[in-house]
Amino acid sequence: MGASGEGSKMRPVEEWQDVYDLLDAVRQRPNAWVRNGSLEELAVLMFGYHLALQVHDVDETFEFHRGCGGFASWLSRTRGWSMATGWDAAIAEHLPGEPPLDDFFRLLDEYREFPRSAGQ
Repeated sequence: MGASGEGSKMRPVEEWQDVYDLLDAVRQRPNAWVRNGSLEELAVLMFGYHLALQVHDVDETFEFHRGCGGFASWLSRTRGWSMATGWDAAIAEHLPGEPPLDDFFRLLDEYREFPRSAGQ
């Protein structure tokens, strides 16, 4: 998996290994990737990433399906949040008043540290 983006230099796209490298790039330059820090736009970007994996037959576990991926399941399990409208809407609903992308990346860091069994 890609390294945490905090304080590190952005790697060229050709060196990216997985979705976490894309998320690290978003963390480093959010305005280049999503308008106005919108989690909905980030979710759309993640959908596009997943679609590209499928189109190009890339074997990579994708954990950011809006309502049922590993990240959404983890949020539901650890926070008790419904994922009926997706992880992006759940974060915005349950953490109002805070910068949405900051919340996402804080939760993402927790998720990446959370021990998971293989295949989860």
